[in-house]
Amino acid sequence: MAAPMRSLLADPDRYLQSFRLFLERSTEHQCMQDFVERQLPDVIASIGNGKSTINVLSVGGGAGEMDLQILSKIRARYPGATINNEVVEPSADQISKYKERVAQASNLENIKFTWHKETAYEYESRMNAEKKTKKWDFIHMIQMLYYVKDVPATIRYFHSLLESQAKLLIILVSGKSGWETLWKKYGSSFPSEDLCSYVSSADLPRMLDAAGLKYQLYELPSHMDITSCFIEGDKDGELLLDFLTETLNFAKTAPPELKSQLMEELRKPGCSENRDGKVFFNNNLGVIVIEP
Repeated sequence: MAAPMRSLLADPDRYLQSFRLFLERSTEHQCMQDFVERQLPDVIASIGNGKSTINVLSVGGGAGEMDLQILSKIRARYPGATINNEVVEPSADQISKYKERVAQASNLENIKFTWHKETAYEYESRMNAEKKTKKWDFIHMIQMLYYVKDVPATIRYFHSLLESQAKLLIILVSGKSGWETLWKKYGSSFPSEDLCSYVSSADLPRMLDAAGLKYQLYELPSHMDITSCFIEGDKDGELLLDFLTETLNFAKTAPPELKSQLMEELRKPGCSENRDGKVFFNNNLGVIVIEP
């Protein structure tokens, strides 16, 4: 009897390993950095007008790579202001990496950091229990909506915390990405155990329209080299397959038929592009900027 398929999130260490490899093999951060360089200055152009303190909330801040880049843009736009940056992040490992990053950075004067080791839902519950409503000038949720139980309710809650000139920035995989194809076809076969939901930028307009919110959408081209996934027994390839399917040891525990169908799907134009003998998975991202 083959071992049953289990969610990758059941093994936090392997999840982090596969996530780091994904960042290494993909242009995920490069395309976000590009957005931060080119488009973010316009997005934040009025969030701090006339304010001596700008409050920024990072929901699912991870190890802080993107956070620090976002903060540097806010600081450049409002050089005299103090920035109060609060981070909601459930992983102790990621928070400690974030703190290391802050300790090593040289240009963070005027920025105050506070970390909360909790999920978005735990943050909301704590604030409600303490009867607190803190308002924010900028809130961002980068690649984290997959891990909330109720996506529309989470967006509505954080949107309710925006100041009058504020913005809520959400980054997710694009509805035009290979992720969308994989999830639509095979999501029900993966053992997500309710630990993650398959949501892409294609799902958000419907939710935001229903809530009567105003927003802008951006598409960020990105890809990931998954060539090693097709080399039998390749350790990195197996890690990437785990990440793509959110399944622990997918290569060893998936039923053979599911595995062969998925491997075939990964080569198709709906998921990937074959270039110079390599297979590049479509990792496009969607950015949604929501008005107060």
